[in-house]
Amino acid sequence: MKATAATAILALAIALPLFGQQGQRYETVVPPVRFAPVHVVIDPAGKPLAAYQFELKAIAGQVKIVGVEGGQHDAFRTRPPYYDPQALAHDRIILAAYSTDKDLPTQATRIATIHLQITGTIQPEFELNLTVASDIDGEPIDATITLQKGESK
Repeated sequence: MKATAATAILALAIALPLFGQQGQRYETVVPPVRFAPVHVVIDPAGKPLAAYQFELKAIAGQVKIVGVEGGQHDAFRTRPPYYDPQALAHDRIILAAYSTDKDLPTQATRIATIHLQITGTIQPEFELNLTVASDIDGEPIDATITLQKGESK
């Protein structure tokens, strides 16, 4: 008898708070999500740029890479650059491309656009490293790389 009474009291202790919450509504806070491109620009300082490889890594913010497209110069526009799919899982991407075209960029040119999904309100920050830039003979060139943020949507 004591066990039955104790069980009944325990059941009520568990059930009463549940019945009291039936009319309450809970709001789920969903962080804002936006999409934005970043443009990668290489300046080969007057030398013909035939090949490049770089790494872009998110160092602040919650970022997911959702797309990659080629550059503005014809030598890098027709095909998107090659990338390492395993690097994508770690908020970074390694991109590389080469061209055997006779007409190669010698001035600053957008070589790739990376499309991002940005979650939350923290403004993303990136680390950008140019691994290699070379001419048509495979000789390294002294190039600089920069990142230009596009418009969020």
